[in-house]
Amino acid sequence: MKDLIRNLLSFSSNRISSSGGRVTQDMLLFDSLYAAQEIAFILGGEWDGCNGVVLPKKDELAVNTAAKLVGAQWCYCEDKSAILIKFAADDLKRRYAAGERYFINANLRDAWLCECLLSEANLSWAKLNLANLSRANLSKADLSEADLSEANLSEANLSAANLTRTNLAKANLRLADLRGANLRKAFLSEANLSEADLRGANLELADLRGADLSGTNLSGVNLKEAKVIEADLARATLSND
Repeated sequence: MKDLIRNLLSFSSNRISSSGGRVTQDMLLFDSLYAAQEIAFILGGEWDGCNGVVLPKKDELAVNTAAKLVGAQWCYCEDKSAILIKFAADDLKRRYAAGERYFINANLRDAWLCECLLSEANLSWAKLNLANLSRANLSKADLSEADLSEANLSEANLSAANLTRTNLAKANLRLADLRGANLRKAFLSEANLSEADLRGANLELADLRGADLSGTNLSGVNLKEAKVIEADLARATLSND
């Protein structure tokens, strides 16, 4: 049956390619590990062992046809608006322990990841809003454009992390280690950054309106064009030494 499906999709793909259909080398993400594995087999792609598939030649019609056959939903890995099914926290931990680091667009909303080791993980565009990441190790992790709104990141290690354009609105970052982190254009409105260590961090163009920065170490921080209206800077260290 699968061989027949592959032949049908190959024929469809050839027709689309000849008519100028969209072809892309982007990674595709599916709403389950099973779906990703099955579609990689059907379309002759490379499964990443998680929910991602890379196809040497692909177009949206062929992918949509295969996805419909297995009852799956999919998106491009950089489609930050897509919401896939929840990725179990235990599955994330297990795969990280096995050496995997690629979790782009993972749906971990409201996940319990307290004290979790995720150093150098790629979680860009991930949905981590309301997640508990207190005391988690996210040093050097890529969290660019991830949704961490209202997440608990108290005492988390985010040193040298990429938080470019990350949504951290109302997040709890109290006592977090953000030394050398890139927070350019990050959204930190009403976030709790009290007593956090931001030494050497990049906050250029960041939105800090209404954020609590009391007791925060901002030594050597780049605040160029950052929005700090109504931010609480009481007892914050602003030295550039």
